[in-house]
Order: sequence, then structure tokens, then C-alpha cells
Amino acid sequence: MQDWDGLRTAFEVVRHGTVSGAAQALGVHHATVIRHIDALEARLGVKLFQRHARGYTPTEAGEDLARVAQATDDQFAQLSARLSGQGSAVQGELVVTTLASFTRRLMPVLAEFQAEHPSVTLVYRTGPRIFRLEYGEAHVAIRAGSPPKELDNVVQELATLKTALYAAPSYVERRGMPTEADLVTHDFVGADDEQTRAPGLRWMSANIPRDRVVFRAIDDLSLYEALRAGVGLGFSPVAEAGPDLVQVLPPRDEWSAKLWLVTHVDLHRTAKVQALTQHLKASLKDCE
Repeated sequence: MQDWDGLRTAFEVVRHGTVSGAAQALGVHHATVIRHIDALEARLGVKLFQRHARGYTPTEAGEDLARVAQATDDQFAQLSARLSGQGSAVQGELVVTTLASFTRRLMPVLAEFQAEHPSVTLVYRTGPRIFRLEYGEAHVAIRAGSPPKELDNVVQELATLKTALYAAPSYVERRGMPTEADLVTHDFVGADDEQTRAPGLRWMSANIPRDRVVFRAIDDLSLYEALRAGVGLGFSPVAEAGPDLVQVLPPRDEWSAKLWLVTHVDLHRTAKVQALTQHLKASLKDCE
């Protein structure tokens, strides 16, 4: 295929829905986008888009082309990540992904690493979705729960997060200090998803009436902030609970969560990934 520019242009038009959006993404004039699309349609002998006042809508042929272009784009991203990880120097961009709630514990560790390796640019990614190592979206992942199962990943046990039940001082002042015997009379903050994999939240679903979970969220950072605000009782890793929380019940094994250090097999042995994973294991081995 000789018309790589046309394919890339068509892909961006599908993604953005407008010629101007595609032009901005590609860094070209909108007239160039139109010229590429017209030339590609003429070459293929098929209409790829329906033109209308609000933009370009892909035809069935355009959608087929976009799927192929997306797969090619993903493969190039993966190749780029592999190539960027080559070399013996600890330098360049290094992408780390983890749970947002782990930031408080992890950030000092990353700061130490960057101070030791000033030629490294750290990119820190958190979010509701899992950033995929095989597509080059991250070099190193720290994940909680069951060990990841992806075949191309190298998975190492990093630490065990001991977890306890906490309340904010404002909650204790308002409702009194909870005891294990009267837990079901208290308010809780918990998962909106009853299929959550977090051990403490699973325990809550099994042992606390649903109507006592007065605040629910899908992300652990929101739950932690609700706990600190005194909305109700909630779980926190011991290492994450600051002086602004009161421990209601001590840690239990059934509430603990495993942390896993995950890298892609193609990048696992590169200098910068090895340097970071060794630093993380040394710094977090006593993490609770």
C-alpha cells in the first residue's frame, strides 16, 4: 500500500468526525485533509465518508478502514514502546500506572528514584481503566488484587497492603466510637459495584446491610475522601491512613490486598525498567 498519508488522514477524520479536527491532530491545513480523502476514495473506488454540514460520517467502507488503521496504530505504538525501552542508559520517558489511591504512598518513592536518575522523565497514569502494557501505554504497572493473567507480562509480588477499618474524628464525635458489636448501626462508605474485587469492600458487602452503606463510589480515591470527610466508616490501607483517621478495627488477613509489579516481557530487561522495578521492590518491601 503506497497511500499511507491517505490512510492516516482517513483514520483521523473517523476519530474526530470533522476535517478541522483531523487537520489539527495531523498538524496540516484542512485543505490537505480534504485532498487526501478525495485521492484515497478515487484510488479505492469507494466512498469512505458521507459529507454533511456538521462533519464527515464514515460509510461502512470507512468504518472498515478505520478498524484496520486502529490495529495498525496500536501495533506501531507497541513497536515504539519496545524501541524506546532499548539501550543501557537509565534515561528517557518512563511511564508508571497504578491506583490513584496509592499515590500518597508511592510518590515519595518515585521522587527518590527521579533524584537518583535525573535523565528520566516520569509519566504517571491513573484512571478508571487499565493502561495496557502490550500497547505501550505504560512501562511499569502496580496493580492490586489477584495476580494479572496476561501471557506477555512479567508479574512479581511486590507487597501486601494491610487494611483496617477507620473513621474520621468528626464521625466519632457525632456518632460515638464504633465497636464490632454495633457496626451494623453505623454508616459506611463503600463500593457502588457489588462485584468489587477489593477484599475489604467484599467483606462489607457480605456483613453490612446495604442500606447502611450511605455513600457509594466506583473509585477508591473518592471513598477515601468520603471517609476523611466523616461521611461514614470505611477501609484504608494502614500505610495510607494519616493522623486524621481513627482506627476502629485493626487489620485482618481477609481485608489485606496483594500488590503486584507488572512489566511487559519485551521491556522487562531494559535498563530503565530494571532500575525502577528494583527501586520499587527495595522501597516497598515493608509496605503495609
